[in-house]
Order: sequence, then C-alpha cells, then structure tokens
Amino acid sequence: MNHLTKKTKYGLRGAGRRTLAMTIATFAFATSACMVGPNYRRPSAPQSPTFKELPPPSSPEAQIWKEAQPGDQMLRGNWWEVFDDAQLNQLEEQVAISNQNVLTFEAQYRAARAAIGIARSNLFPVVNGTATVTNTRTPTSTSAAISAAPASKTTRTNYQIAAEATWQPDVWGNLRRGVTASRRTAQATFADLENAKLSYQATLAQAYLGLRATEEQQQLLQRTVVSYQDYRQLTQLRLNAGIASGADVAQAETQLANAKTQLTDLGIARAQFEHAIAVLMGTPASALTIPSGTMNATLPEIPVTLPSTLLERRPDIAAAERRMAATNEQIGIAKAAYYPNLTLSATGGLEGTDPAQWFTWPSRFWSLGPQVAQTIFSAGRRHAQVEQAQALYDADVAGYRQTVLTAFQQVEDNLASLRLLSNEAGSSADAVKAAQENLDITNYQYKAGIVSSLNVIIAQSAALQAQITAIDIHTRQLTSSVLLIEALGGGWDTSKLTSGTQIPYQNNPSSVPIKTTKQTTPASSAPKP
Repeated sequence: MNHLTKKTKYGLRGAGRRTLAMTIATFAFATSACMVGPNYRRPSAPQSPTFKELPPPSSPEAQIWKEAQPGDQMLRGNWWEVFDDAQLNQLEEQVAISNQNVLTFEAQYRAARAAIGIARSNLFPVVNGTATVTNTRTPTSTSAAISAAPASKTTRTNYQIAAEATWQPDVWGNLRRGVTASRRTAQATFADLENAKLSYQATLAQAYLGLRATEEQQQLLQRTVVSYQDYRQLTQLRLNAGIASGADVAQAETQLANAKTQLTDLGIARAQFEHAIAVLMGTPASALTIPSGTMNATLPEIPVTLPSTLLERRPDIAAAERRMAATNEQIGIAKAAYYPNLTLSATGGLEGTDPAQWFTWPSRFWSLGPQVAQTIFSAGRRHAQVEQAQALYDADVAGYRQTVLTAFQQVEDNLASLRLLSNEAGSSADAVKAAQENLDITNYQYKAGIVSSLNVIIAQSAALQAQITAIDIHTRQLTSSVLLIEALGGGWDTSKLTSGTQIPYQNNPSSVPIKTTKQTTPASSAPKP
C-alpha cells in the first residue's frame, strides 16, 4: 500500500507529489480498463421453418386461423376482446391489477429494478463523513522531588471533522458486468410478470367459457326435464288406458330422475367456476356473482406467425433468454477474480482543540493513496467459481432451449386440436340432426303403438347425448383458441424489453389482431317427447 499522510502548513511536497502523480496515473489506467470474460451471444434454439399443423388455406379447417400478415403484428387492444363477450372483457380487466399472484411477480420486478441501482452504485466512489470529540486527561507533574505529592492533571478536548472517499475502479469490468447482469435479471423478471398476466388471464378465460358452457347445458337439461315430464305424463295416460305397462311408467320416471340429477351436478360445476374466477380476480369467492347468460363468445380467426417469430413473442422464452444472458456475465465476474483489485482512497478534514481555529492551515490534514490487492493462494477457489459459473450458464442454455421446444409443442398441440375439432364439430352437428329426426319418428311410432317405450327412451337418451357433445365440442374449440393465443404470446413481444438503462415499469396488456366469426352451437333445442 502506497500511503501518505501530511499535516503541515506547507502543503504537498516530495512524497505527496509523488503519491498524487501515482494516483493520477492509476486513475488514467482505470479509465482505460478492459473487460475480461466472454461477451454474450444468444445460443441457437431448435426450430422448424413452418408449423406442421397448419392446413392449406383452401381447406375447411383454415377458417379458424390464417397466415399472419405484416399488419397483423400490430398490437390492438386486449387479446380476450376477440371473443366478443362484454362480460368476459369486464372480468379480465381485474386480473392484472388484483390477482395476488400477479402482484407477487410485480413486487419481485420492483425488487429487481432496485438491484440495478445497487449494482450501479459500485461504479462510483463511496464518501463517508465523521465528526468526533475526544477528551484526554494527562498528569502535568512527574518530578521525583515531588513524587510524594499527588500529581496534577490536565484535561484536553480535541475536535475533529473528516471526510473519507474510497473508490474501486472497474479495471477488469467485473462491476460493469454486475450492472449488466442486474439489468438483464430485471428484464427477465419483467418478462415473468408479463407471462404471469398472460397465464392467469388465459386461465380466467377458460374458466369463464366453462361457466357459460355449463349454463348452456343447464338450459338444455331444463328443457329436457320438461320434455321428460311430458313423456312420463303421456305414458301414465297410456297406462290408464291399458295400452302401456307399469314398467313403461317406471322407465320414464327413471329417465326423468336422472336428468334432474345431471342438472344438479351442473349447478355445482357452475358455482365452482364462479369461485375460481373470483380468486383469479383477487376477490373473495362470496363477493362475486356473475349473472346467468348465454354463450356469446365467438370463435376467432387467429393469425399464426412463423416459428422464428415465436422466440420474440412469448414472455417465458424472453425470461429464459434474459436469465441466460445474466448468467453469462457471472462468468466474466468470476474470471476477474484472477486479477488484482485496485482501490483509491482519500481522507481529509479539520482537527484542533478549538473549533474556531479549524480554518487555519495547521488544523487541516489529508491522506491520499492507491492500494493494490492480489489473491496469491486460494486452494482452487477461483477456478472452481469459474467452472461453477460456466456450468450454471450451460444449465440456463439447456433451460432456454427446452422452453423453446415446449412453446413449439404448445402451438402445434392447439393447432392440431382446432383442426380436428373443426371436423368433429361438423360430424357432431350431423349427429344432432340425425338423433332429433330419429326421436321424432320414434315418438310417432310409439303413439301409434308400433314400438315400445324402450325405443323412445333410447332415442331420447341419444338425442340428449348428441346435443351435450355438440356443446362440449364448441367449448373445446373456444378453449383451444384461448390456449393457442396464449401459446403465441398473446399480444406481447420483446420490444417491451428495452435494451438501454431504462427498464419499463408497467405494460398495458395488448393483443394480436384477430378476426372474429360468429358460430352458434348446433345444440339449440332439447329432445322432444
């Protein structure tokens, strides 16, 4: 350590000038410092040129999505608005501001933003100030001749005020890499926040669609119960006339009771969907009541981009990539430990027995000098730290690539689901029509005495099941649309992550531009007796 303390009225001389010159040279060296460690380059990720499940544009399945055009990349509004349901829009607005899990991610993001300031502060000097008052008592008489007499004592008060500045120049770039790592971690945390919003908004949309589908089945079952009651009454009249048997009446009553049981189960399911929506909105389950209604959500036409753009549109992929970039900086920080640390320190202040004399030159003191420290032996610690940082980076690379693979899988899964459900919906509509025609014919035959009541029971059950299946398929189509939009990243893209020092604090939800087409469920009526 090269250190000089001077306390004289003649100022800097000799060693002081040499120390100042050395400090200036050290500062010049520090300002031209280099950075050790690898510079970050995004690793490649496995992907294909096109999605496997995209159908030809002329096929019937292509009605539910289209190839994205340049204008479709513009963000317009909230993605859930493509379903054209006012009640859903109102519920979704509360997720980003009231969902407790989202608020947890928001708090973590604010903490990551603060960490940037902590890391950045290491680039600047630290200045501390002190003020002390010291009382000293010393004997004034020590002569042997008067040693028998008690020695007199004097009290001296010393006043001191001083400031100390310490600065560690970023010679090897480890401090700058720390700032960069903190910034990239904050970006990853911001992407986590956006991914949480997207996930819980998609979950609420699925719960809402499930609630409306349950209500649609309830309406179907209510009409069915009325129809079964009429059929039971008809069978009772035929029994009274001696045309039907008691077994026929028992079968009609059994079928009616089963329909009422299913209706009760649907009431339980609806209540549970409503409670789930309340929690997603950050509201107690008992405080939310959603008015009963019909399935107003429309099946949207979703623009599907190329697989390469998926890397820019999904917040979970962005979070994994930013964490990988932050871990890369840790390799450089670990390698910087091989090099010596330089510290510049300076102290100055005023000292005296009378504060009124502080501003005279003899009361001033100062200290100035650099310090270089180098670890000579650490038993392999630094080497192990570099290996650890490299291993953590490799793990993040693997995690990033796995996230990309999972994203492609989710898109392909929901593209396949929508393609196959489109065909299934057509078959289901035909089944509903055929089952209703069979029921109508069987009812006429039963009234004419051509067939037994068992034939009517079978036809009624088939018609009811066909209509329930149609409702279920339509609901699955809407749910798959939600999942596909979520898999495509909603309306998010990496432009929300700024590359400069400013990290965004809030991000208004936005959507991909999606065209809607009205589609009604073919199950619009109950089986007729």
